[in-house]
Amino acid sequence: MAAAKTAKTNPRLLAQQVVDKLELDGIVNTIEIAGPGFINLKMAPEYLSHRLTEALRLGDLGLARVSQEAQQRVVIDYSSPNLAKEMHVGHLRSTIIGDALARVFRFAGHEVIAQNHVGDWGTQFGMLTAYLDDGEQSGTASMDLADLEVFYKSAKKRFDEDQDFANRAREYVVKLQGGDPHVGASWKRFLEISMHHCEEIYRALGVGLTRADVHGESAYNDDLPVVVADLKARGLSTTSEGAQVVFLDDFANNKGEPAAYIVQKQDGGYLYSTTDLAAMRYRVGTLKADRILYVVDARQQLHFQQLFSLSRRAGYCPPEVQLEHVGFGVVLGDDGKPFKTRSGDTVKLADLLSEATSRAFDLVTAKTPDTPEPERRAIAKAVSIGAVKYFDLSKNRSTDYVFDWDSMLSFEGNTAPYLQYAYTRVRGVLRRAGEWDQAAAISIIDPAERQLALHLTRFYEAIHTVVREAMPSYLCTYLYELSASLMRFYEACPILNATEQVRGSRLQLCRLTADTLRTGLGLLGIEVLETM
Repeated sequence: MAAAKTAKTNPRLLAQQVVDKLELDGIVNTIEIAGPGFINLKMAPEYLSHRLTEALRLGDLGLARVSQEAQQRVVIDYSSPNLAKEMHVGHLRSTIIGDALARVFRFAGHEVIAQNHVGDWGTQFGMLTAYLDDGEQSGTASMDLADLEVFYKSAKKRFDEDQDFANRAREYVVKLQGGDPHVGASWKRFLEISMHHCEEIYRALGVGLTRADVHGESAYNDDLPVVVADLKARGLSTTSEGAQVVFLDDFANNKGEPAAYIVQKQDGGYLYSTTDLAAMRYRVGTLKADRILYVVDARQQLHFQQLFSLSRRAGYCPPEVQLEHVGFGVVLGDDGKPFKTRSGDTVKLADLLSEATSRAFDLVTAKTPDTPEPERRAIAKAVSIGAVKYFDLSKNRSTDYVFDWDSMLSFEGNTAPYLQYAYTRVRGVLRRAGEWDQAAAISIIDPAERQLALHLTRFYEAIHTVVREAMPSYLCTYLYELSASLMRFYEACPILNATEQVRGSRLQLCRLTADTLRTGLGLLGIEVLETM
């Protein structure tokens, strides 16, 4: 209708011209023009049957991977904890959104390079390594210290209260940056403790990040003076109040004053803005990225806009490389403020996951008290981690959301337990079927069969929409709607008691639905269970 308005013609007349050109024999069996100019197409049952049968035969769920020509090398920057502290709820979204995107992009046929840009450099590490030295000498600290949060707070308290210690800590920063062997060794041992903690969280969450993916701030240390010198040579940076600054005219305020992007402080120190420029050079120049995704809090939007703009101007990132800030909102408590403990502290991720598993175990025990305890614990682990991840991933990532235990662990509605149960239920049907013809043809007769079949053919669309938009929520919505179609199919269509031919066809639909649910949830990093 919009096209007809532009062409100054009648919408129904234009619709007829479109219909006359369509070549959909064997795919669509009904084409009609409706209302003011809608074109309604009804897919042929035979075509649906063929599509689904081929998806089962080829084992690809009907998904066409990207061609070799369209394949991209995609760098995804995600998780990025500060190694001076335990991971907390603020790291949850970056970690699981980034992991889901990495899985989906790989599944679609792209090459993915994960980059865990950990905070492992800076003033706080001079403070921490100095504190470690004092601990080793006096017995007040240990390299085996498990509670990194207490460790960090103790070091910070001493830094604020003891001027001599603060001065020594700053000297340690200089020594660390200068390559002092002793300070460097202490620093590495501290990072080892920190990374061990992170890896425990990644294992608990089922996230695929490894040590090989870690490329933190320290990796760019040698390139920082090179970046500053290069910006000077290009005439992009100037000295302002003793600092090196790039003025960005395209981010001027309402008075016409350009934004200041500082790359070197008055004292000669560097900022994370400098490190991000060095990282851009590395990802484009060394990793040869075609597309770079930064899975970082939405509140950093302006920083990334400025980073992208300057990277283009400086020639660090050519126009053909896609740059995207995959921003996300804040996890809120029921008071509408950032989610914290009752005492007002930031919620540690380890504590959150532990509570999720405990709540899920109580729920599973209440529902199936006769199930052996080890099995109930295994179910609780899969349900709890899946619930936490799906509750987050199913939301539009750009918005804030309220953390709600009851909603995320519910077996009703758009939740992981609902989807996990849908998978378990359909697998149960297939087990009860016993021996059956797994080469049976699929025939679409009942409207509920047709609805389920149509939804199964949309898996390709869901995957490539996530790739295009970097939005895992699209896959969540697809899987929820698929599960709802499956439940309607159960209600309307007898399966195990149907005639032999119909039984085989419906079992094939069940098998493809189970495969799709398992694959889709797996791409979100969520485990499925054969029994619940």
